[in-house]
Amino acid sequence: MLKAGVLGAGHLGKIHLRLLNQSEKYELIGFYDADETNAKKVEEEFGYTYFDSIETLINAVDVVDIVTPTLSHYDCAKQAIDKGKHIFLEKPITKTVKEAEEIRTLVATHNVKGQVGHVERFNPAFIVVKDMINTPMFIETHRLAEFNPRGTDVPVVLDLMIHDIDIILSVVKSKVKNVSASGVSVISDTPDIANARIEFENGCVANLTASRISLKNMRKTRFFQRDAYISVDFLEKKCEVVKMQDAPETPGDFDMILQNAEGIKKQIYFDNPQISNNNAILDELETFADAINNNTKPIVTLHDGTEALRVATQIINCFN
Repeated sequence: MLKAGVLGAGHLGKIHLRLLNQSEKYELIGFYDADETNAKKVEEEFGYTYFDSIETLINAVDVVDIVTPTLSHYDCAKQAIDKGKHIFLEKPITKTVKEAEEIRTLVATHNVKGQVGHVERFNPAFIVVKDMINTPMFIETHRLAEFNPRGTDVPVVLDLMIHDIDIILSVVKSKVKNVSASGVSVISDTPDIANARIEFENGCVANLTASRISLKNMRKTRFFQRDAYISVDFLEKKCEVVKMQDAPETPGDFDMILQNAEGIKKQIYFDNPQISNNNAILDELETFADAINNNTKPIVTLHDGTEALRVATQIINCFN
């Protein structure tokens, strides 16, 4: 079992602590949190071992799970890597692309592994359809959340939209050609609502909308490609797959047939796969353990996290 320690015992940090504690692939050694009052409370309530410094925790483990505010990701990761420890970094990978690239260099130099917590890659609704997504040419995403003060220290692009940026970059096998965006600050000092358009060299266009002051929660992405439409509801963990194929010469009574102006007939059929429930955060942590133990590439690499941050930064720069 890999010895693991968690940096940060806030809302998400406590979830990571619980899951690492129950995982059969990790031995949870303990945690560090800069807020000593909160740390003592977490130690008393859950029984996890509290370390009073980052250094002592890092020295005691094989894997450092960094769930601190984004501003401190770089410093925490650097300390862990310099000690030869593997790192799991919550998204976004770091505050700046420069920091992310330095972390990647350090990981290569010290021959350790790193993974970024883009948890939607492990959403069961996405997992079941990702192999069906083949050269999409238009993608539309909506990620709307009710207001929560947690996370408002960064723009909504880094708080919410970056999930969809990562998903899109994972399925569009083409370089980003152009980015345009607009954002509005309503409650926070940084934009609370944003819309972005990402154009790729292969002609694919992605339109992304994110809001953290919505009246309802929504996390939906729609992929349009030749002869298929795929919808993923990341919140409800549901998906819808609509495919088209050449219509049979003699359609059945219940076949859905469309005919275009040229007289070409297509049959519409639904291919909605069975979705298996999972714990996405536990899966991302345990697949990272597998990557370490088997010396394989993590599912969400530091390169993936860097590229998602790079596009997110381009979007944010459009606001200025």
